[in-house]
Amino acid sequence: MSEFFKAELKDRFLEYALGRSDYFEIQTLYDEFLRPNYSLQFVEKLIKEIQEYDAELLDVMSGNGMDIFMLASTPSTEDFLEAGGFMDMYVKEEEKWDVFVEQLSSTRKLSKDEKQLLKNSSPRLKKEKTLLIVLISAIGISFLFTLISILNSSFLEPEYVPADEFERRMEQLHLQYIEENQRLEQELKKSKTVLDSIMKTLP
Repeated sequence: MSEFFKAELKDRFLEYALGRSDYFEIQTLYDEFLRPNYSLQFVEKLIKEIQEYDAELLDVMSGNGMDIFMLASTPSTEDFLEAGGFMDMYVKEEEKWDVFVEQLSSTRKLSKDEKQLLKNSSPRLKKEKTLLIVLISAIGISFLFTLISILNSSFLEPEYVPADEFERRMEQLHLQYIEENQRLEQELKKSKTVLDSIMKTLP
């Protein structure tokens, strides 16, 4: 259930309580407004939310093994509803959210300090990006050359290869690929360490 309908239900609960001059069971609210699509526990949840917002809005009595058993309106109930109730709170909150989203989506001019900070940080960001691209490119090229070398030695030589020899070479190729992959991972870690060291020395 959306927050809009929850707010509307809370107001209806308060209006129902205000229209009665006696205590009534919470089961009555369930039978009146939510049976059979929702549970009694959901009614209890909404009543607890009303209490958490303002404990003076309803007079609640426990009993029959339930924390919320009997309900009645209070002097604060009518004042709250006349002020707009939970629906008015929901609408105002939505309006605030709309304004906030509009402010985020609108383009604002950078302040003088923000422009200076952006200007100072740009050279360093460019250096970091350049170094990272160079390191990744070097590792990628190394991997490609190694892979090409392995493939050439395994498949491009014009010779007859028995089935068992082929299987042995395939297994060897697989092991070489794993070893090369591990080596490249180590190089990448070392390169990252070097990059971090370089970054610490940059102004």
